[in-house]
This record gives sequence, structure tokens and C-alpha cells, in this order.
Amino acid sequence: MNRVLVTGATGFVGSVLCGTLAQSGYLVRAAVRNGRAAPAGAAEHAVMGDLGGNLRWQDALAGVDSVVHLAARAHVLGDSAINADLYAEANARGTLNLARQAAAAGVRRFIFLSSIKVNGETTTSRAFDCDDEPHPLDAYGASKWEGEKSLMTVALQTGMGVAIVRPPLVYGPGVKANFLRLMRWIDTEKLLPLGAVDNKRSLVSVWNLCDLILRLLAEPVPPNRVWLVSDDHDISTPDLIRQLASAMDKRVRLLPVPVKFLKFFGYALGYGAQIARLCGSLTVDISATRTVLGWSPPISLAEGLLRTARWYSSKDLRRDR
Repeated sequence: MNRVLVTGATGFVGSVLCGTLAQSGYLVRAAVRNGRAAPAGAAEHAVMGDLGGNLRWQDALAGVDSVVHLAARAHVLGDSAINADLYAEANARGTLNLARQAAAAGVRRFIFLSSIKVNGETTTSRAFDCDDEPHPLDAYGASKWEGEKSLMTVALQTGMGVAIVRPPLVYGPGVKANFLRLMRWIDTEKLLPLGAVDNKRSLVSVWNLCDLILRLLAEPVPPNRVWLVSDDHDISTPDLIRQLASAMDKRVRLLPVPVKFLKFFGYALGYGAQIARLCGSLTVDISATRTVLGWSPPISLAEGLLRTARWYSSKDLRRDR
């Protein structure tokens, strides 16, 4: 049986991925932090310390055929520049360290969950594609880019097959940060000043992301490539709010405040980065993923939003805890 080590297994994506892999016949070994229970679907677990350049992975890698590396220092919007090295240690040096040990242990395939932030923060005339020159603009994006380059170097030196996945915003049960905050705003049924926003955003549900990872574990897959992923249905912020509100059975009221005023007051009140994301565009072109892999997202955007709304409604998520 093919044994897969999943790092970050107890996280938002990892918990869904472990179940997906187990249902598809893989034997899942979950790398977990001390005190964390292994997620459903994991037949084995390995307790690991802080992600970084000196972490020993030998025991966790014993008998492993493939690695799916999800663990990372997560992006924090507006994080201080003084934390740049923390991102580099976890996401760049930590990835290189794991990759070297995986290759030495005979791992045949290494899948790395990177980020579309490697490409940049916004799109204008066209969507990002997998061949674009990377242009990360913050410490998190830069650390993921360094992790990618390190992986490719290890792949060339050892022959271990590498697949790099750059998703846009991932949503689904367990989502946090801005997406959860948006759902809370909708839940209040308060007036939202976003009716004049005219943008396009690519999203990917956790189910579609896990389905692509499953495809990348299968044979045959061209090695040492970057793959972009999305729900393949770009959406504006107002339309996203309307669809979520409908799925949540909430009334939506959008006030058409000019975007220039939103940005002015957003920056004045210390929410400039959040407003920029709500108003700006970021789209990805997954045509290469579709063509080369013969893959398409099995879950529509509408279905993904509906499932996420049902999860939200089943939990007490109306405020931060």
C-alpha cells in the first residue's frame, strides 16, 4: 500500500486531505504537533517539533512513498517586517530540510503546497499562469518562492519528483481570516459598502484542492512543475457576497460606495490591506493544469460555497473566540 506522509495534517487543508487520501486507498501518516490528535483518515502519526532547517524527519519518513508538505508558517495580513526570518525559517529552510531528508529516505514524489502570492498580489489585464515570472511582494510570498526553488534544486540533484501547487484563497470548513470575517459580516445582515466594487477573484474550495493533490499523487504525472488550481469560476466581491448570503439564507444589502472612498477610509482606519483585497482582482489561469493532467475541478464554486455555508451554520462562528 502506498504510504503518504502529510505534514500540517491537523490544519484546515490537511484534515480534509487525510480523509480524501484514506478513502482513495492510501495509507496516511500524519505529522502532528505534540498534543494534537491525528485527523480522521490517518492510520499512523508522527509527533514533530517546530518546522525549520534543523528538524529531524527520519523516523516520520521511514517507509514513505510520497510526501505532501502542507505545514508552513501561515500568512498574516500586515505582519511586521521583523518576522521575515520566521517565514524564511519555516517555509524556505524548513522545506529544503524536509526535501533533502525525503530524497535520502527514497521518497519518490514530493508535493509542496505553495501560494499564488509567489506570482504577486493582483492581476490586471490577464490572469496569472504557471509560467509567469514570480514576483512575491511580502515575506510570506518570498519564503514560499525560496521553498519552491530549493525543492527544484533537490529534484535535479536526486531525481525525486516534485510537484508545486500554487492555490489562490482556499475556502471550506475550518476557513479562517478574511473569508470567515466576510461570512460573519453577512451573518449580521448589516449594510455592506461594497456594491460598487468591480473586480474578479479566483478561489478554490478545499475539496477541489485535495482532488488535485490526489491527481498529482497518481501516475503518470510530469515531474518538477508548477500547477495552478482554482474552482475555474472567477467572481467579483459583490457577487461572492450575494452567493454566500443566499447559501446562508441571509438578506444582503450592498451600498455602492465608490472604491476610491473605500480605500481612503480603509487606509485611514488601518484596514488598507483588507480593503485592497476586497476591491482588487487576483485571477489564475488553470488551463495548463486542465490540459496536461486531464483534470477539472469536481466541485462547482456554487456547491463549494453552499457546503461552506452549511458548515458555518452548524458552528458558533459569529464572533472570534
